[in-house]
Amino acid sequence: MIGQVISGEATAPIVRGFFHEPTFTASYVVHDRATSRAAIIDSVLDFDQASGRTSSAFADAMIDYIRDAGLGVEFILETHAHADHLSAAPYMQEQLGGEIVIGHEILTVQEVFGKVFNEGTSFARDGSQFDRLISDGEQLQLGELEILALHVPGHTPADLAYVIGDAVFVGDTMFMPDYGTARADFPGGDARTLFRSIRRLMALPDATRVFLCHDYKAPGREDFVWETTVGKQREENVHAHDGISEDDFVAMRTARDKTLGMPKLILPSIQINMRAGHLPEPEPNGTRYLKLPLNSL
Repeated sequence: MIGQVISGEATAPIVRGFFHEPTFTASYVVHDRATSRAAIIDSVLDFDQASGRTSSAFADAMIDYIRDAGLGVEFILETHAHADHLSAAPYMQEQLGGEIVIGHEILTVQEVFGKVFNEGTSFARDGSQFDRLISDGEQLQLGELEILALHVPGHTPADLAYVIGDAVFVGDTMFMPDYGTARADFPGGDARTLFRSIRRLMALPDATRVFLCHDYKAPGREDFVWETTVGKQREENVHAHDGISEDDFVAMRTARDKTLGMPKLILPSIQINMRAGHLPEPEPNGTRYLKLPLNSL
């Protein structure tokens, strides 16, 4: 099924990327040229950790683009529960409408991190904070285009990629070919599973446009870049190009992950993103609080 992506103007969505340099995150507005129906992918809410303040400048730039282009938002898609930025999904939904969507395996993430943050029974672990949970192979209609969900776990249990026409949005599975692949050492992650997910994505046609969730500038590269192709990934990805065996990838990924520190925003991000981007409920004094579990990760 995934090998049958068709290219051509009628099935090529218009993609506008927005790069949030503080978290090295690429967010997207994707729309069907025939109907102007749009999807937002992996939005970002600005967050200053030192002050605990949130703001919406980055999301507002995306909103301005959507309104100026006369687009109607059908979906606000999350590739996974991000560990490096706060989702702006509820804010964007309030401004523009659309359903907040994530993979069904978010239930696993909610169960694991519900324990990490010692969430009480008021925190639902059934995915009900999202408008829709989708599974591998499920399709959504975006105007005259179809969105195909592919379950690509390994980085986290809940990762989805979205195939839309001749484009695929891969979340954190892969980065630019000169940078490689995502880590697999978060709770529920697995390097062997990640390799198989990457190979599944690389089964798409070589000309498929690949849109990444992050770029960190590989050594020697001066510019941020977040678009490539399946063919380039197969030929040049430094961690997972054609010819790399599963065992070699697992050995590399496992050794590399041992050298990495935790993302600086993982604790606030997961608490927010496992709630679909909703902030925790205010306490009796009217203030919302995030938890900081000690010696847990």
